[in-house]
Amino acid sequence: MQQTAHAFPVLKAVLNHRTSHIEALRELYEGFALKNKNAENISEEERSDYHLYAVNLTLEHVWNNNPYYRKALKDKGFSQPRLESLDQIDRLPFLEKEVIRGDKDLLLSCDRKEIGQIHLTSGTTGKPIYTAYTLADHYIHDAIPFYPSLFEGDSSSDVVGIALPYEFAQPALGFQRLYQFTFGATVLSLGKGGYMAPVDKSLDVLKEYDASILITTPSYAALLAEEGEKLGIVPGEDITPRKLMLTGEGCSPQFASRLKELWKCDIQHLYGSTECGLVGVQLNDDAGYHLLEGNVKVEIIDPDSGMQVADGEEGEVVITTLLREAMPFIRYRTGDIGYLEKMEDDSAITLSKLHLRGRMDGNMLVDGIPYSPFMLEHLLLLLPEVGLWYHFVLEDEELTIEIEKLHSDLTDEELADKVQSHMYRTAGISCTVLVKDSLPRQFGKANRIIRKGM
Repeated sequence: MQQTAHAFPVLKAVLNHRTSHIEALRELYEGFALKNKNAENISEEERSDYHLYAVNLTLEHVWNNNPYYRKALKDKGFSQPRLESLDQIDRLPFLEKEVIRGDKDLLLSCDRKEIGQIHLTSGTTGKPIYTAYTLADHYIHDAIPFYPSLFEGDSSSDVVGIALPYEFAQPALGFQRLYQFTFGATVLSLGKGGYMAPVDKSLDVLKEYDASILITTPSYAALLAEEGEKLGIVPGEDITPRKLMLTGEGCSPQFASRLKELWKCDIQHLYGSTECGLVGVQLNDDAGYHLLEGNVKVEIIDPDSGMQVADGEEGEVVITTLLREAMPFIRYRTGDIGYLEKMEDDSAITLSKLHLRGRMDGNMLVDGIPYSPFMLEHLLLLLPEVGLWYHFVLEDEELTIEIEKLHSDLTDEELADKVQSHMYRTAGISCTVLVKDSLPRQFGKANRIIRKGM
């Protein structure tokens, strides 16, 4: 096929990109490499210095290129876009979701012709949030920091199945770029049950190409395993990935343990978002996500006062992106709840850990007491007779749990009684239990909580 006259110059301009403020950070990492260091193992002091430098570069960039950010900084008393120390980061204004929802240009900090890709959130709770990237953001900036341990063993020999939505959202294409351009791996762009990649075809392709990594959501991993057994394609036997990388939804340790048994491979959890990209990676069965602190600066704040809390204290997760040219997110309030754990300088990985505890608006109120859905899921799935598909139905602070029976000789009534007494004994929660022949399967993000009368 004949190339247009300008196609190669565009690619060359991206690969030789030298105009962005972010290029200064590449030089810094090259300095780390000369000392046999990388983003994973620099000291806390080196990382703090890096964060201050990167935040100040971002502040200068948005001050010069974005009216919204410049006004917000001036309203906070800034006469120049600079912090003298990282301790001053709490002087910066927060970025609230409701401010940016539905506005595609508010955070745009480059000329529109420089945009290479647009992503947006699903907008299930309102208008979507738009995120723009330059081509350099995608193919150069994100790859500047190096995380060898977080992706240990990943290489050009891998065949990576990506079973995440490719429509609008960032994660699927983000992982595709990561594995193609950083590791040189082969990618199977499966999506999630769409017209071109229904479940049976996805399973066939995973088998035919002997996929070594599967990146998907917990619920879709369960659905693939379930449908595979119906079709005679058994996970862990006919499809043998060495690891599942789970993202897009939270899940309890017991849900993950069930998936590990089904797929007979390691589980790696990933934390991120369409807005901020990949933020944290969990290693094997280790607790907490090691943060990609070369790409982001993460804070934990008291959601009411907005003040930072000490390490180990729970609060709202706030993220500042460090390697974005088109649309930086500065002190973005995610609505997620968690706490930070600092690593020692002599640790193999010095990246801080984020321990997530759910969403600010995610707890269920039963008889006036808040309960974490993931805690209740974990307890529920400790019973081997309960399948992976369930609903927590809330109405007037009363809880009904809908479940499916899994490989059990118990009658429906006996199983309902067993679940009811188990949940009361382990969580102190009173509930009604209904055993269903089948519950709806979901190809999108799993919604296991049904709130009635709201």
